[in-house]
Amino acid sequence: MSWKGDDFGGIGRQDYGGPSIDEIATRIQEKITRFGGKKIFLFLLVIVIGIWLASGIYIVGPGENGVIRQFGKMVDQTSPGLRYRLPWPIQTHDVVHLARIRRAEVGFRTDPYTGKVKPEPKEALMLTGDENIVDAQLFVQYVVKDPSQFIFRVRESELALKTSAEVALRSVVGRNTIDYTMTEGRVVVQDEIKKYLQTLLDEYQTGLMVTEARLLVVDPPEEVKDAFHDVVRAWEDRERLMREAEGYREDL
Repeated sequence: MSWKGDDFGGIGRQDYGGPSIDEIATRIQEKITRFGGKKIFLFLLVIVIGIWLASGIYIVGPGENGVIRQFGKMVDQTSPGLRYRLPWPIQTHDVVHLARIRRAEVGFRTDPYTGKVKPEPKEALMLTGDENIVDAQLFVQYVVKDPSQFIFRVRESELALKTSAEVALRSVVGRNTIDYTMTEGRVVVQDEIKKYLQTLLDEYQTGLMVTEARLLVVDPPEEVKDAFHDVVRAWEDRERLMREAEGYREDL
């Protein structure tokens, strides 16, 4: 490294002995010219096409099902594993979890953070077949059985299920008396609700299957709940006494 003085005898500029910035730029330009601009363009084009083709790789996890769409129309379904489709915009894919148990609540809401249950009177209160008012809460569990229907046939399949569950609950409860629904007919009413709900889901082509429909609460309104519970207890006592009497008769 050396110092060269200027014409004024002042402090000289520093000379590192290496190529200057202008020389380096000139050398790079010469190499680009020798290699050829077209070759660089083709090289970059190959990289972009490779990335575009690689974007078609996707993974379907255990218990899931992949749905391939070509220009918006379903063309195939894929099982779990590492899969490939043509890149966007030619093909796209949706992954639907078939094994996940989903749930719907009618007449109440459960806080996902605290677990507290909040009643929903607008959904829960309904008329029975003998024109009594009953407070009913229904819990539904379901899974996706047909991914193509779940995605394409209904815009919001899960909302359709919740609405259908409320329809099924009101319909079945409205065909039975309040005493029957609250006592010996409770299990039968549950089964009827499940069957009717599944019929509605199949008619709407939601692609959903109900695995459980359970009545959590079947009570009269709060104002007359105690009186109805007295009636239920009296009915249970009557049934118990009848069974005891029949047993005593058999012993004799």
